[in-house]
Amino acid sequence: MYRIKAIFSNVQLLKRIGITLALLFLFRITTWIPIPLLDTSSITDFVASNGFLAILNNFTGNALGRFSIMAMGISPYITASIVIQLLQMDIVPILKEWSEQGEAGKAKLNKTTRILGLVLAFVQSLVLLLGLGIAGNELIIDILVPSPFLYIYMSLVVTAGTAFAMWLADLITRKGVGNGTSLLIVAGIITSLPSMVTILWQKYITNGGGGWDIVIFISIILIYLAVLLGVTYLELAKRKVPIQYANRQAGQGKTESNLPIKLNTSGVIPVIFASTILSIPLSIVGMFDKDTSTMTSLESWLNQIFNYQQPIGFVLYVGLIIVFSFFYSFLMMNPEKVADNLSKSNSYIPGVRPGMDTQNFIAKLMFKITLLGTVYLVILAALPIITSVVFGFNGTESQAIVLGGTSLLIVVGVAMETTNQIETEANNQEYKGIF
Repeated sequence: MYRIKAIFSNVQLLKRIGITLALLFLFRITTWIPIPLLDTSSITDFVASNGFLAILNNFTGNALGRFSIMAMGISPYITASIVIQLLQMDIVPILKEWSEQGEAGKAKLNKTTRILGLVLAFVQSLVLLLGLGIAGNELIIDILVPSPFLYIYMSLVVTAGTAFAMWLADLITRKGVGNGTSLLIVAGIITSLPSMVTILWQKYITNGGGGWDIVIFISIILIYLAVLLGVTYLELAKRKVPIQYANRQAGQGKTESNLPIKLNTSGVIPVIFASTILSIPLSIVGMFDKDTSTMTSLESWLNQIFNYQQPIGFVLYVGLIIVFSFFYSFLMMNPEKVADNLSKSNSYIPGVRPGMDTQNFIAKLMFKITLLGTVYLVILAALPIITSVVFGFNGTESQAIVLGGTSLLIVVGVAMETTNQIETEANNQEYKGIF
């Protein structure tokens, strides 16, 4: 009650919240603006049947299924951010040099990320449009303009939509509350929740209506709430490593602190990478004509390997999540850099010698924590697959009904981050009033 009162008594914070909601509303409106010269009536089923496109469709708030100007949404920018971050690991020296130049280097990295995001948006939209044409779908209205120019024109329209989404995200970050990029993704995911409840209601209440169907409907809702609470609790879980500062006396600042290590340091990145890699071969094959027996057998063979709802694909899916989870966790929190930073700040872990011993101690601790976090990620990623099999959901239903996976992880993480920022803003205003 005290926190709510502090928020509503802060006029400046309420303005920022209002700006955020208004910009998110504007973003949702643009997802309904269709691309010119395109018949989108048959795109929805194609997107729903393609695993990779269905994931992107959830992140864009069904904008991809409608093939609006926001079809790619903010996803290309997120992909570009991940790529730039990975390239800073001694792969591209100039990027690593920029990362060590403070605010000036950060501005250069941001500019490079935006340019790469726009390039990816153009390439992805062009490939998707070409794939739809190759697949024999009569999606593009035949006019007097030559086809290559028509494809390029529509790809530029989608790229402009991504540029507008990036501008909105930056505006939310500067003028509103929370991270604009994350909030745009969450806005797209949350808008799919009503359709999930509608599908469940039609399946078990409208078309079913029996006593057992009502029990199943209530059970699914309770499972969803239980998973939501479990994800929230585990996202807050962290191991605090005690740290003491040398050469500090009482009155000169804290003499002891801690180094927090989250249970899930890598976040949702491993699940996104794993599902994306598995979906690429199926997406490419799905864009070609399947009239020939060769293409049909090839698609069936690839489906057994890369479809994570099949036994072989599921094992490969879990293996990729484990690999990416360890890789990204140690990328985000490098034991060598942590040990070096502790030495520079004249701090140490009690009972552990500075230098190599500290580095080995953090590496072993990171391995144990990441192992637990990876198990948690695997269970969360497998939950939608298990529930689809147990409750007998078909392809469209399993895509709409999300009982785990990337969506819940993103929503919970962004919600906690935004809540913490709102509380910090409210407390800062209160302290300013005192002084």
